[in-house]
Amino acid sequence: MTDASGGPAFSLHEIPFSHHGSWFDISPVIGEHTYAEDLHLVSHQNGMHPVLRLTPPAGAHWQATPGQLSWVSEAGRIDLAYETPDTLRLRGRGLGLRLTAVAPVLTPFSGTYLYRDPVDGAFTFTSYETGRRYRLTVLTGAVQATGVEALGEGERGVLLDGEWEAAIEELDSAREPYSSTAAFEKIVASAGAAFADFVDAIAPWRTAGTPAADLAAYVLWSATVRPAGLVGRPAVLMSKHWMDKVWSWDHCFNALALAAGAPELALDQFLLPFDHQDESGALPDSVTHSEVLYNFVKPPIHGWTLRLLRERLPEPLSSGELSLIYRSLAAWTRFWLRLRRAPGSALAHYQHGNDSGWDNATVFDAGRIVVSPDLAAFLTLQLGELAATAAELGRPDEAVEWSRAAADMHQALFAELWDGERFLARSADTGEPRATASLLHLLVVVLGADLPPEARAVLSQQISAHLTAFGLATEHPDSPHYQQDGYWRGPIWAPATVLVEDGLRRAGHTALADEISARFLALCERSGFAENFDALSGEGLRDRAYTWTAAAYLLLAEAAARRSRAAD
Repeated sequence: MTDASGGPAFSLHEIPFSHHGSWFDISPVIGEHTYAEDLHLVSHQNGMHPVLRLTPPAGAHWQATPGQLSWVSEAGRIDLAYETPDTLRLRGRGLGLRLTAVAPVLTPFSGTYLYRDPVDGAFTFTSYETGRRYRLTVLTGAVQATGVEALGEGERGVLLDGEWEAAIEELDSAREPYSSTAAFEKIVASAGAAFADFVDAIAPWRTAGTPAADLAAYVLWSATVRPAGLVGRPAVLMSKHWMDKVWSWDHCFNALALAAGAPELALDQFLLPFDHQDESGALPDSVTHSEVLYNFVKPPIHGWTLRLLRERLPEPLSSGELSLIYRSLAAWTRFWLRLRRAPGSALAHYQHGNDSGWDNATVFDAGRIVVSPDLAAFLTLQLGELAATAAELGRPDEAVEWSRAAADMHQALFAELWDGERFLARSADTGEPRATASLLHLLVVVLGADLPPEARAVLSQQISAHLTAFGLATEHPDSPHYQQDGYWRGPIWAPATVLVEDGLRRAGHTALADEISARFLALCERSGFAENFDALSGEGLRDRAYTWTAAAYLLLAEAAARRSRAAD
């Protein structure tokens, strides 16, 4: 369990140190797959940018909990904690700390400019890359500055030495001089208590049998940013490493994990991409502080998500909330029916692997524009959810229309993509069938009880063949196209695990669902919350602090704990 003293310890090579609501973190990760020797203050506004390098004396090593980050050596220690989402407090006892601007100065007008403000004596680093200012106020102790008011090349930095305390604030432009009188210990306790309250809210079920629950909650809590720029709601980024966006299917898993204990935040996660829905009804590919991308979409798992979200929310959605979701989901569904179906086709298609979320899956090797069984299954579920919602909102004619469309989609799925032994994909241009060793074909299992018994049995058998000691390989390990670190050509992924596990359970194949759940939970407890995992070794791959992986752990761990209690 977690208390106000800080909670679980973690490695900063795996998870950045940050705070709920903050747009920056402290981490050695300063770019995609790029690790520095020293820790850095890394901003996620206007992209990912290391702003300040934090350099303690040689021999000091860091340690972190949700409430406090420290450097420790035999000579002393430095402690750091978030006072607010945009303000750090730092304290040195026997160890100095050098803070140095990171960005290279290419011209007199780029890079970082350092000046001492005559109003309050604070040192301010103005960051060209982030468009923001980072103000250092020295509360006690000795300070030396280098490169004050300098232009062009040369170091800009401040050295704190002896017994000292200071504050660093991220500013948009200006604010009143820093004036907090809170004791450092109180700030640490407050930060730890804020996290403890969060984890108690979203994972009150956790026990010794779910040992990674606290850390999974920290990944979600610390990756949450306050509304700013193009992000109009509190948002859980996929990571505060380099995957610092919200993609338009990733958000669904975070919403589900938060629903029971943080319902307002969960609803914000579900709705955030819909805030940027375009006139065609399409959702953006991704949203972040300074960028919304529409070059691809993501799979329509939102009807599936809405059903589960409503099961998990502690209170029913208000009529206003339900009406808003209905309108948005209807427009998103019509996008697929009107603009992603070739003339005369009953089934929709992806234009690229990126649209499916499985960017480089082997399903797309023979051609990128693909009619895929997972898409038909997702749309069938979404149409059914629209029908139920329309009926609830007192729109019977629309409910009938959506129900008929769902039945037609379901019938076409089996008529065109099921050959009695497996589900196929087809070229949207030629209709040519293709079968690959990708797990993507098998995501049709999300239909659960809506699948005929013979299809359920076949899918269960084929899914079992993808199950390694650590979880579901996204490409069968015997495939000639299998790659150890091949993104969607082999590694284990959280969303595929959750979707398949839920579908199997609803289809009545609970033993296999239990096994998939247990192996994924053990994988996270062993290897953390990586973006994906080597299917044969269990090693974490790519971005190592991914929120949908943490969310999947929490969802599956809660369900497993509930089943265990019911069995007792």
